[in-house]
Amino acid sequence: MTTPANTTSTYDAIGNREDLSNIIYDISPTSTPFISGIAHTTATATNHEWQTDTLGAAGNNAVIEGEDAATTAPIPTVRLGNQTQISSKVPRVTRTQRRIDSAGRGDEMSLQIMKMGKLLKNDMETAMLANKAKVVGSTSVARELAGVESWLRTNFNGGTGAVAPAVNGTGVNTPGSNRAFAESDLKTVLASCWDEGGEPDTIMVGSTVKQALSGIVNGGSAGAAQRVVDGNAATVHTAIDIYVSDFGSLAVVPNRFMVQTSLLVLQMDMFAMASITDFEETPLAKTGDSDRVQILSEYTLESRNEKASGIMTALTS
Repeated sequence: MTTPANTTSTYDAIGNREDLSNIIYDISPTSTPFISGIAHTTATATNHEWQTDTLGAAGNNAVIEGEDAATTAPIPTVRLGNQTQISSKVPRVTRTQRRIDSAGRGDEMSLQIMKMGKLLKNDMETAMLANKAKVVGSTSVARELAGVESWLRTNFNGGTGAVAPAVNGTGVNTPGSNRAFAESDLKTVLASCWDEGGEPDTIMVGSTVKQALSGIVNGGSAGAAQRVVDGNAATVHTAIDIYVSDFGSLAVVPNRFMVQTSLLVLQMDMFAMASITDFEETPLAKTGDSDRVQILSEYTLESRNEKASGIMTALTS
């Protein structure tokens, strides 16, 4: 069968309106659990500084009855600092595009500002978690903050051949040989954090390490699962979202923007984002038949005491 002769159909009709949904679908990742979960404070200089302190080691404190009191040697604080980093996105839209009738948005510039604001936040999460040293910068070199990985040196578990980062965010860690995740290494890091006085509450991982960690579910039997039967429905639990250790419970949080071969053991209140400028939108001068807006943030990572947290690197499975 074919369409009868002289029958008008959609194949040859002129003027049929297009069918374009008025909804724009976007599944791009926007979750930033690190900068959303830490404190936010103010920076007042490009070299943002803070101090750490320690009580010193405990010992058997015994003195002779009646002897003169000896002065206890003081332990000075340690002064640390990180550079503020400027991150920016600049959408640009023509006058014509802003005024025509577009599906899914009223104003193209508003849509671009929303999208680029989310992307800027993703960039900031990536920078804050990165294995990169701070850069002082110059008139020709951008300042850069030292990311989380470049601060964690005391409780560092990097595998064979690994090297911990230098102090004060001035260097990066060198991961060792690639290795599979082992719960024994995680327990070593957790014990080391606790011995140093830390109380970590979060394990942050990428997708591969998250699945490897979940492999120890059901009493440490790799690949085992817990089956829960509710009436006629059976649910198989193969994930770990809370890890109960000998030193407390930790939330297991997946993060798309961290180094995917690392596992971070974090005491979240020992980190903060210090900002000079926090998400400022500034219309830029017109240089033609278009509009530009700069979305900008100047911020840094405040690592309040790295001894409370730890890291495992070079985890490929």
